[in-house]
Amino acid sequence: MEDFFKETAMLSGNMYNLSPIQAHKLCLNGVILVDVREEHLNRYKIFDVANLVFCPLKRLRDLLSDLPTNKPLIVADASGIHSPEAVKIMMDNGFAGMCANLSGGLVSWEHSGLPVKINYNERIPGKLVTTPEIKD
Repeated sequence: MEDFFKETAMLSGNMYNLSPIQAHKLCLNGVILVDVREEHLNRYKIFDVANLVFCPLKRLRDLLSDLPTNKPLIVADASGIHSPEAVKIMMDNGFAGMCANLSGGLVSWEHSGLPVKINYNERIPGKLVTTPEIKD
């Protein structure tokens, strides 16, 4: 199963990258989504896929042995900023060709209209602060 993502993903800087639509299609076919957001960030909204694993980035090195090595993995975070670091760690530890980055993270996933689960009890209360209108 080496280079599982070769035909599907875009290769950039030795790392496979998937759009949310590509990732969702793969998840519907059994690919595992690895959410590397910290626990406090995945309480309100999570990816709504059958095979979802939470593995916070700061604990990834310690949890690598818990991840399957015989199944393809898509790595995701909130906005695609930290997931490439997780993919690099995974590639350096035996997951090369079997892991890919979800470009844009949960933000792009949700923006693409893909399913998320929302726990409204975890919503942060408050109002959006706006800048007052300046008149000449």
